[in-house]
Amino acid sequence: MMKLVRMISAALFLSACQSTHPIQEKPLQPTATTSVSSPADNKVFALTDNGIDLLKRNDVNRFIDFEVKRGQYSRVQLENFFRQVSYRPSIVRGMDKPGTSLPWYTFVQNNANNVRINTGNIFWKNNTGIIQAVSKRYGVAPQLLVAIVGIETNYGNTMGSYRVADALTTLGYHYPRRAEYFQRELSEFLQLAYEEKQDPLSFKGSFAGAMGMPQFMPSSFRQFAVDWDGDGHRDIWRNSGDTLASVANYMKQHGWQSGAPIAVPVNMQLTPRLQQIIDEPTSLKYTAGQLRQLGVVIPAQIKDQEKGILYRLERSPGEYDYWFGLNNFYTIWQYNHSRHYVAAVRQIANNLADANANL
Repeated sequence: MMKLVRMISAALFLSACQSTHPIQEKPLQPTATTSVSSPADNKVFALTDNGIDLLKRNDVNRFIDFEVKRGQYSRVQLENFFRQVSYRPSIVRGMDKPGTSLPWYTFVQNNANNVRINTGNIFWKNNTGIIQAVSKRYGVAPQLLVAIVGIETNYGNTMGSYRVADALTTLGYHYPRRAEYFQRELSEFLQLAYEEKQDPLSFKGSFAGAMGMPQFMPSSFRQFAVDWDGDGHRDIWRNSGDTLASVANYMKQHGWQSGAPIAVPVNMQLTPRLQQIIDEPTSLKYTAGQLRQLGVVIPAQIKDQEKGILYRLERSPGEYDYWFGLNNFYTIWQYNHSRHYVAAVRQIANNLADANANL
């Protein structure tokens, strides 16, 4: 890949003569594996075609002014960047599709099936030394690290094929509902490319701009990605060590407790008050003691003062299992704001390491 120091005169930034809003909790598919394209969606427009001239927009010029002040890029470089990115209509259509509230019994079959688990066992076998070393360094369970990579991109097999520059620019300037967020991510992405000394147009990811095996957004990459092997790059696309260490670092920084469970099953007679608690936004709000007083039977090893999340999983139509998610549940939930996602990660992890203590 092109070194950034060459960009002033070379292909990325050809010279002039030639350069997280509130999230609704729905059990969404992992970003990289969501299909949003159809034959009609494959059309690509340069952002300066069809009357779409970003360099005439005040918000784009304010963005350029801000980035120039940071000192990494010149105005010429940034203007030529915006001339080379492409508007992808399929990205906007994908974002506008409503989240699919799949029941748990369908979601788990799509995301934590035997194929996913068997592929995970192969991935674990091929990376045993790295997985164990990363787990020991960060104090995060090895089966969790493998499960996250599995549910996000099927162990790197479905990382997304959009140019990240196209995705973030399309959403930052053609998706008003979340434009501010994606403009911030575009700024983070340009800084990321500078730090990694790589061509910004060379990065590939999901239609929302998530990248690599763990599907990090640029801001998460800059804050949590790790150069595990010390080669000067945080390569979460091809390097298993960098990928697993980055996931482990994210979990550790978000409060992962080594050796603690993710969730425990509970018994309860559903009441209007308990249904209200289940329907509340996900947070560590209620203690086990408070829920016990409301009639929830929680395993004795969970102390009264431990905080958690009461939730349910629909095991078959109209039939539910009830759970108490603990601190580690909330840690994973911060990675992807879906209770079904966390439950699927837990199931993959436990199946990958059934010889170890369950999470």
